[in-house]
Amino acid sequence: MGFFDTASSVMTVVSFITFIGIMWWAFTPANRGNFEQAASLPFAEDDKAAGESAHV
Repeated sequence: MGFFDTASSVMTVVSFITFIGIMWWAFTPANRGNFEQAASLPFAEDDKAAGESAHV
């Protein structure tokens, strides 16, 4: 096996481990509250903007 074959195999394994780590982090129940808060931010900004334009 040449250098590039070995490097390609190593990068595949590193990428897969990174993917598994991100999936674990995203679906950890401890992060659920942070994600729900982040998901509601666009709606909070819309409400704030609508309230400011109503006073003009």
